[in-house]
Formats: sequence, C-alpha cells, structure tokens
Amino acid sequence: MKMKSKFIILVSAIVVLLLSIINFRDLSPDSFYDDADADAGDQKLFAGTAQKEIFPIDGAVGPESLAFDPNGGGPYAGVSDGRIIKWIPDQRRWIDFALTSSQREGCLGQHNHVEREHICGRPLGLRFNKRTGDLYVADAYMGLLVVGPNGGLGSVIATEAQGIPFKCTNAIDIDQTTGEVYFTDSSSIYPRRNYLSTILGNDYTGRLMKYNPATNQVSVLLTNLSFANGVALHEKNDFVLVAESNTRRIHRLWLQTNKVGQSDIFAELPGFPDNIRRRENKGGYWVGIHGKRTKVSDWVQSNPWFGKLVLGLNIDMTRAYSRSSERRSVGLALRLGENGEVVEVWEDKEKNGFKFVSEVDEIDGVLWIGSLISGFVGKQRREI
Repeated sequence: MKMKSKFIILVSAIVVLLLSIINFRDLSPDSFYDDADADAGDQKLFAGTAQKEIFPIDGAVGPESLAFDPNGGGPYAGVSDGRIIKWIPDQRRWIDFALTSSQREGCLGQHNHVEREHICGRPLGLRFNKRTGDLYVADAYMGLLVVGPNGGLGSVIATEAQGIPFKCTNAIDIDQTTGEVYFTDSSSIYPRRNYLSTILGNDYTGRLMKYNPATNQVSVLLTNLSFANGVALHEKNDFVLVAESNTRRIHRLWLQTNKVGQSDIFAELPGFPDNIRRRENKGGYWVGIHGKRTKVSDWVQSNPWFGKLVLGLNIDMTRAYSRSSERRSVGLALRLGENGEVVEVWEDKEKNGFKFVSEVDEIDGVLWIGSLISGFVGKQRREI
C-alpha cells in the first residue's frame, strides 16, 4: 500500500509537470493582455522581427547576465563552466577574462556543468563600477566578489549577511555615485541547481542586500522574498527595484524622497521575471521573462501541500523540468515604463533559439540578449 501511494504521487507530479510544459506553448505576446487592456493595445509595441545576430560561446552555455566596461568594451558574460568571458568585436571571438573559483579540475568541456557548478562557480549578475573599472560579480555559490580591471581570479567580498549564508547569490546593480552594491540572494535554503524547489517548497527566504565598500559591510534591505532575482536602481537613485520571480512581482524600495525606507509593488507581471536593466538615458526598464504564468503554476503555488509531497519523493524535478521545457520555451522580454506599466513586448518571432531570456540590455539602440540556457549572446537593433 505504501509503494502504491508513492507511485500515485509520482504519477501526479509527472502529469502536473507535463501540463506546465505544454502551457509554455501559449507564450504568444497577444496572450499577455486581458480584455481590459484592449483599448491600450496601440501603446503596447512589439519588437522582434529585425535581423538578429548571435555570438556563439565555445564549451559553455548560459550567459545569464551581461555587462559593458567603462570604455564600452564587451559584452562580458558569466557562463556555466564558471568563466567570465569578454567579447572582442574586431576578432569576432570570446576571450577568458575572469574566474570566481580557483578550483578548475573537471570544469571545462562539453558536459553537464550543473553537477560541478558548486565547485567551479556559476557567475550570474555582473556590473562594473564605472569609476574604478572593477567588475562586481554575484556568483550563485561563491557569493559577492570583485574582479579588478585586468581580470583574473575574483576576490570574495561576502558569503553571508546577519549570520545567514548565501545559497543563491543572483543579481546586482551599482550606485555609480557612492559605489554601493545592491544584490540579491534568491534563497537561504536552496542552491541554484535546485531552483524549482523554491516554488514547490513555498520558499520565502530571498533577500535584497547592499554592500558598502567604504565600510566593507553588508546590510539587509528586504526579506521574505520568494526567489529574489533582478535588481535595478532608479536613474537618480530614488529607489531600487527587485524582482520576486515566484510571485511575478517587482518590488520598489525607496532610498530617497519622503518615502525613504518604504516599499511597494512597482509591477505585477504576466510571467516570471528574471533580471531588470534600466534603459540608460531613455527611461524605463527591460525585464527578462523566464516563462509565462499558467493555471498549473497558479495551482501549484496555491497548494503548498503538493510541493511538499513532490519534494519528499527525492526526485530531481529541476533537471526533469529544465530538459523538457527547453523544447517549448519561447524567448520573451518586457519593457516597463517609469510607473511599471508594460509598454513593449520583445519576442523571438523568428525562432532564432532565444529561450529563457534572462536579461535585455539596451545600448545605443541595440538590444543585447542573455539567457539562462542558450549557448550564445544575442544582438538586435531596435526597430522603434
């Protein structure tokens, strides 16, 4: 009887997983809006048909976050084997720039890097201090690090805050005036390679933090976030935005004005947000969308008992989910206005292989596109 019950639970988990995967096929931009938005349709612009260019990466995948140095060089990207690489335009190739771990045995080559990312490192968020040229890195396993202008092995700045170790250091932004670094730890329980468990386990241990290089101290700004993810500062540093992926929300924490210290909801999205990037000198923000909200995902999140049962089976659901959903995922990103409204949807209409879009950086009218799983960085000139 015990074996039979376990089998029923397993079958139920597989059915729900398959339904969730099937729902990825509904990721058309039209489905992002309900009838209430119909009158505003003309203001929601759609990009994605202009010619795209891709920059393949040898031996690794997952350029999750992108950065450009103070001289405009790059992009730089952290990839699955623990390297931070730099694109050299005139040579049309990537070069190795930095590492987040000194242990490199078994890290390189075409294999499943997830199995050794806790040893080799998995650099996610990247951001340059434009004054010093230092590159700050949020590595999922190694914590918050800094790399000098000439690259090399990163120096660890912090691996915990208030006595709680980081489990999945994720995204980053920098106040270019003070040099203060804002970053997230997605969970205090689950590492990056078990990210699906944060949903199944109803995990609200994510945090937004700030590192002050003048005092070498880390302070906690927001807690109780369900998979804290992307971070972006307001143009005048009035507030900082942080994506809460599992609730599909973007929180706003006020840093200045008479609202200082208060937080509110900046946007509620129709999909699961990843990184946030401010549009330099243009206003608004780009948000990478990992996947769209579905009835199945709503059901799973509203029934935490189911997640606990699945986690109790001791099955690697994250790997199963990732492998299957890769086949149906469609590349999507949203551009938000200054008040959090959706003003543009970017979609990979030509099916160029952009999946699980993690970040979009807009530089001089060009969109640079990162992804959690792709083996390349994408580039597309704006149409509008």
